[in-house]
Amino acid sequence: MQLSKKINWRQIFSLQSISYTVFGVSFAVVALQGFMIPNHFLDGGVTGVSILIEEIFHIPISILLIVFNIPFLIIGYKKIGRTFAVQSSLAVILLAVLMTVVQVPTVTNDKVLIAIFGGFLIGLGIGLVIRGGGVIDGLEVIADYTNKKSGFTTTEFILFVNSLLMLSVAYFFGIETAMYSILTYYTALKTSDYVVDGFEEFTALTIISKDHEKIKSMIVNDFGKAISVYKGERGYLPGKFDIKSDVDIVMTIVTRLEVHRIKESVSVIDPKAFFYVHSIKEVKGGLIKQIKAGH
Repeated sequence: MQLSKKINWRQIFSLQSISYTVFGVSFAVVALQGFMIPNHFLDGGVTGVSILIEEIFHIPISILLIVFNIPFLIIGYKKIGRTFAVQSSLAVILLAVLMTVVQVPTVTNDKVLIAIFGGFLIGLGIGLVIRGGGVIDGLEVIADYTNKKSGFTTTEFILFVNSLLMLSVAYFFGIETAMYSILTYYTALKTSDYVVDGFEEFTALTIISKDHEKIKSMIVNDFGKAISVYKGERGYLPGKFDIKSDVDIVMTIVTRLEVHRIKESVSVIDPKAFFYVHSIKEVKGGLIKQIKAGH
């Protein structure tokens, strides 16, 4: 795939992009200055490394945030696109500037509150910046690059980096601080996931039932969802291996808020229905795209 060589300045300076970036960076500054840095709490990724180096060597965190994100910005420029790289650069620079000129007083010294609210605010900030089209922590992009170069998966690379980071926290600041930092990181991770994906994150629901015709009608007519149908067989149970029957395997794409209601309706039709749910990263085209665009 050939990346566009043009920078979409209209997208970069759109009201939506600027709003997400400014609010996201502001929340990150409050989290870092008001909760995490004064109490030696770390998040994962580039932000966590910057806090750790600042605590040990007393190098201004504004400089560290820029320096440690430079490899990511270069990779983003080459692998993702120039617009993305420019938006991310502006977000990182804004974060560094605000960390220098804005002073946020320490909100609390309670370790549980720091882990929860500090993690929530930094995760909210990271998520909003991503919604705006950039990032302020480049670890995942670097991890994707490492995956292609070394064979390690993105998850393995991030886990390796953050494990080293938390071990360093334990060495310099104690086991208790390291454990609270893990809680901070987890809170930030879950918050950013919700901000980026929202409650409208799509989920695939697959249903196998003897009453497949009623279930198809219910999903399409009662819930207004499109379905895909696979022709399959049900049966093959232990002790009854020879007993089998044809069945339509029904698959539909729903949001997290719709999963429970559909599962309950399926259980009313067939209490023994078999279904499984798994999250999906992207949905494109079809009826879902049309409905989403119409909101």
